[in-house]
Amino acid sequence: MTDEKTTIFAKKLLLNTIGLLTVVPLAPLINRFFPPVIIGYWNVDLLISIIIAFLVVRLILWVFRPLIIPAFLLFSGFVVYSHFTSDYTLQSMITGYRNLVTKSWDVRNVKEKDLYLVKPGLFDTGVEKAVKGLKAKIDFKDSVVRNFSIKHSIEFFDDYHKKYGTTVRYLSLFKHINSNFKYVSDPDRDEYYASPRETIENGLGGDCDDYTILMISCLKAIGAKCRMVLTENHVYPELYCGDKKRFTETQEAIANLFAEFNFTGLYYREEDGHYWMNLDYTAHHPGGPYVDNKAYAIVEF
Repeated sequence: MTDEKTTIFAKKLLLNTIGLLTVVPLAPLINRFFPPVIIGYWNVDLLISIIIAFLVVRLILWVFRPLIIPAFLLFSGFVVYSHFTSDYTLQSMITGYRNLVTKSWDVRNVKEKDLYLVKPGLFDTGVEKAVKGLKAKIDFKDSVVRNFSIKHSIEFFDDYHKKYGTTVRYLSLFKHINSNFKYVSDPDRDEYYASPRETIENGLGGDCDDYTILMISCLKAIGAKCRMVLTENHVYPELYCGDKKRFTETQEAIANLFAEFNFTGLYYREEDGHYWMNLDYTAHHPGGPYVDNKAYAIVEF
């Protein structure tokens, strides 16, 4: 009788252990379709997904305990399958759990403290000429630009569209352009502004102004709001991220989708409750460090 009780206890312990292990792949799977939930600086949607996964496992154990074994194999198998067939990899799952225990967003993503926007009342001739030249080349209605933008906006992160919405389209487009852009200088002593069509047709080569024109035109072609920032010797694009709530959701998306770069903070500007994310080509993730903190002109599109 004692041996029989021991066997029953061992089986229950084994199945309960498998049940707890089932929560590990199931929670991130649920979280992929669960909207971001931010409380203060804390990202808690994965925690909620863990609770839901635990309740699902408890239900399975309550209805028919042996079902937990095929459930564990099913969920684990789906994670492995996704690892090789989609953007949701095992690293994505690990990143999700890592983000859960990271202290808070204000530590994880450091706001740059010394970004001063300089908007002179009277631009000098050089700045005014540059602004007019750059603005004239922005073209988001060109069919080549539009088709290029749509194609590459769905190239990456599509599995996360239900979670982060249109943000993943912007981030996918950024990833394609940023990772494939090759720096090529302008002719000596001459400034040339390439149209976005030209840059697409030449294989994504050009300098910082060509990159900025292309990035803004393409993002505008799929509905984003952008602006270009001109510094003394540089120009770069910024993406409008909305209010604090929307911006925090964007931070979470970047932390998850660009986790391979192991960055320690995101660089952005906040103006009257509106947030702008740096998209310079000098970093391979959105929110890379600013090359120059002071701007001589800012043009919104």
